[in-house]
Amino acid sequence: MIIFKDSLTGDEIISDSYNLKEVDGIAYEADCSKITVGVDNIDIGANASAEGGDEDADDQAQTVIDVVHSFRLNETSFDKKQYLTHLKGYMKAVKAKLQEKGASADEVAAFEKGAQGFAKKIVANFKDYEFLIGESMDPDGMVILLNYREDGVTPYVTVWKHGLDEMKV
Repeated sequence: MIIFKDSLTGDEIISDSYNLKEVDGIAYEADCSKITVGVDNIDIGANASAEGGDEDADDQAQTVIDVVHSFRLNETSFDKKQYLTHLKGYMKAVKAKLQEKGASADEVAAFEKGAQGFAKKIVANFKDYEFLIGESMDPDGMVILLNYREDGVTPYVTVWKHGLDEMKV
């Protein structure tokens, strides 16, 4: 399994156990699932009603999105201007990281061009996105985009491909 970490913060963002689909050579999308967490139904063989317990006890169950829960992503918010300001700084930092890793000038130029085009798509549909950041809550790190497919039910995340480092587990 490969876990992808934010190359700027080291936060774990996603893994290849989710079906990652490359988009425009610049990002990955992964469909998510809604899961229920916090339900520990341990059957010890006792009859709750005979023991004076409440059979309908509130188990504090929550429905969450699997990727968000698994990688301890945190919700954040932006208006369009704030997001664009963040994105500009983030892209500059990713470009520097690519150069630091020895990426060719052509690779860096392709990243810049692709990122600009992809950013325009995001801004055009800005109201459709929810924004998530990594566990460290570092404001300079990657902002993960959460949206829903056309069915209105299936959540998916979008992450910046060039802002990730692979870690084999």
